[in-house]
Amino acid sequence: MGYQLTFKRFGEHSILVEWPPAIDESILNDVLSFKSKIEYFLQEESIQVNHAYNSLLVGYDSLEIDFTDKIETIKKVYRKNTDNGKQVFRLWKIPVCYDVDFGIDIVALASSKKLSVQEIIKLHSQSVYMVYFIGFLPGFLYLGGLDDLLHTPRKATPRLRIEKGAVAIGGGQTGVYPNESPGGWNVIGNSPIDFFNIKNESPSFASAGDRIQFYPVSKKEHLNIKTLVEAGVFQIESEVIRD
Repeated sequence: MGYQLTFKRFGEHSILVEWPPAIDESILNDVLSFKSKIEYFLQEESIQVNHAYNSLLVGYDSLEIDFTDKIETIKKVYRKNTDNGKQVFRLWKIPVCYDVDFGIDIVALASSKKLSVQEIIKLHSQSVYMVYFIGFLPGFLYLGGLDDLLHTPRKATPRLRIEKGAVAIGGGQTGVYPNESPGGWNVIGNSPIDFFNIKNESPSFASAGDRIQFYPVSKKEHLNIKTLVEAGVFQIESEVIRD
């Protein structure tokens, strides 16, 4: 699917490409496809390509840049048809303990939504979420696909300390804090796995376009998994998916 994109100079060495302003799976797929095309067709140029929800930033190492020429070049790349087939991603299945000792906001959230805690857990764990990008903290996955019933504003006053592994909701998104940090999202549980480990070849196991599905575990199961993670022997369940 082709979109009407805008291309404009961004600073001294970059071009910003923008899609319609929406958090949308089809837009993200187009963003990632275009990113792959640029990296393939312009691989002889010294460039860096970074993406967000609905934009690409193409950075050039050249000291002098003819922006008109560069924009025309990447426009042509966008229009190219490729025979790469469907993009390959992974679905990662992530354990979460929703016990109130971890989910410090889950009771208040349930009350505000006029739902039971179990209904909150069911709604949160039955959805399949798309990884839009990784940011804020190393390994923090911005996930789209949260059930509309769970959309909740961020807290007016952020907490100074959120536990590592905290599973939380902020606005129309959900995510997991990969390390202890301040934060203003509503905490509903905790995952015992590492979302960012600098010792691994790929410090963050997931990539943009991957999917995440949470599954509930008890406090005892959470502790057991955490022990396996710390021993370096826990394997996250995953499967290949194609878009």
